[in-house]
Amino acid sequence: MSAQTANTAMTPDTRTRSLEALKATTPDSPLDVLVIGGGVTGAGIVLDAVTRGLNTAIIEAQDWASGTSSRSSKLVHGGLRYLQMLDFSLVHEALTERDMLINKLAPHLVKPVPFLFPLTKHYERPYIGAGIMLYDILASLAPGKRAMPFHRHHGRASMKRKFPSLRHDAAVGAIEYYDGSVDDARLTLTLVRTAVSYGAHACSRTQVTELKKSPAGRVNGAVLKDLETGESFTVHARHVINSTGVWTEETEALAGGTGGLKVLASKGIHIVVPRDRIKGTAGLILQTEKSVLFVIPWSRYWVIGTTDTPWKHDLQHPVATAEDIDYVLDHANAVLQDPLTRDDIIGTWAGLRPLLQPGTKEGTSSSKVSREHTVASPNPGFTVIAGGKLTTYRVMAEDAVDFALGPEASSRPSVTSDIPLLGAVGLAAMTNQAKALSKRFGWSKQMMAHLLHRYGSMINEISAACVQDPSLAAPLKHADAYLRAEIWYAVQHEGVLHLEDIMLHRTRIIYEYADKGLAALEEISHIAAEVLGWDEEQRSEEVASYTARVEAEQAAEKELDDVAAERARLKAADLAPMEKLA
Repeated sequence: MSAQTANTAMTPDTRTRSLEALKATTPDSPLDVLVIGGGVTGAGIVLDAVTRGLNTAIIEAQDWASGTSSRSSKLVHGGLRYLQMLDFSLVHEALTERDMLINKLAPHLVKPVPFLFPLTKHYERPYIGAGIMLYDILASLAPGKRAMPFHRHHGRASMKRKFPSLRHDAAVGAIEYYDGSVDDARLTLTLVRTAVSYGAHACSRTQVTELKKSPAGRVNGAVLKDLETGESFTVHARHVINSTGVWTEETEALAGGTGGLKVLASKGIHIVVPRDRIKGTAGLILQTEKSVLFVIPWSRYWVIGTTDTPWKHDLQHPVATAEDIDYVLDHANAVLQDPLTRDDIIGTWAGLRPLLQPGTKEGTSSSKVSREHTVASPNPGFTVIAGGKLTTYRVMAEDAVDFALGPEASSRPSVTSDIPLLGAVGLAAMTNQAKALSKRFGWSKQMMAHLLHRYGSMINEISAACVQDPSLAAPLKHADAYLRAEIWYAVQHEGVLHLEDIMLHRTRIIYEYADKGLAALEEISHIAAEVLGWDEEQRSEEVASYTARVEAEQAAEKELDDVAAERARLKAADLAPMEKLA
């Protein structure tokens, strides 16, 4: 394994060089591993493979983390519900990964967050308390220092102090425990960038349209289409790993035959309300008849969700309906002293969970790795992984690469438990320098916390840009939670190809501002245009495309059912549309 290089930037030029490297592969000189799918699982797999010393590439048909991995509840947690199923090993595994992320791998990205579990009856306290105590004990068994405080009990009075907005008759008390919160899209992007720093090739907006086979039937490459140019080409690889989530079966079908894993899509939506709309210093976890509802404190607002409903429509653009939003509001308002209304909502998102179905298709060799995810091989040379959750992405990645390599894995073991992500190394030093940076650039304490959480020790790259161009140190005029430098950095270092990449995934502007960032578009698009070399026509096209997307999603949210909402959403066209596969 080569040492991590200093150059970690992902730009259109580095993407082009990665595409050229893929085109240069031959049957005699293939990649070791081609990873299909740029969500958190695929990002974890490419990092796992490249740090084993394998020549590795990852492709993604859209932007990094554009599917499930930017539309989750943004939690890193052990899964309290699995204790009810007596699946102690699974909870322990997830808690170990949670604490590893906080202690070593990504302490800037993953932060502890307190939650209250309200008790509706006094008799609930002993058995719910025992379950949360067990949760803490399993966390304490994880290697290294404990990452979270122990749980504590609250009576009605102390519960009210922690969460003044909780309705008086909603609970007789509560138990407070801790889990982790994370910006899921930034975690995914940081995984990809870390893999690139170790030599991996990364190509977004690049879609697999065919899987190639040898005469003996082994998958040994793929036909890829660059969605930016329309060019198709063949890449050769010893191992192809499919980590496409809700697209799993569509990708499997490219190999021919009937083998593989079965995955169904389930939609979950979240709403965002301003922080001052709910008074509380901890989150809430509530049981509903259909799902678990979280009220999560996040930065300047609250995230509330989620739902759990079947989705049988367009996989790329799931949308929240009026019925979904009302469901979340109704269940949140059942415990809130001052009910929320639609006027309080500043943002929403809808995501699809890839629900792994029992069993594998006929003719598939598989290894049931855990209750949460499965790795299978429908064809020699072709590995598929599905299921799982964000918290255990690293374990899933290790399992997928081990399975693909077979006996070779014993001589190339995974090392990702010892590979901090970009921004983690030197975090303490940059945190200590925060006061000096704040004074130099006039950044508030809140802005420094925001920058350290997003970039960790890479904040020095932000500050260096501001030294070169002092105008970058100023906040955006109409989205002042972000610096102009963050837009410059996203385009210069984080693989941005389109304006929507900035608005949806490099920042959270689309759901942090009631106007979805439309007022900030001119300023943001001009910064992007200068770095990417867009002329006025292209800049205007990018602005128009994002505006149409926002208007279509707002129209969809007014529809009552998925069919009508999908029809409204699909009125906005994509700038680099995916090819429809047979």
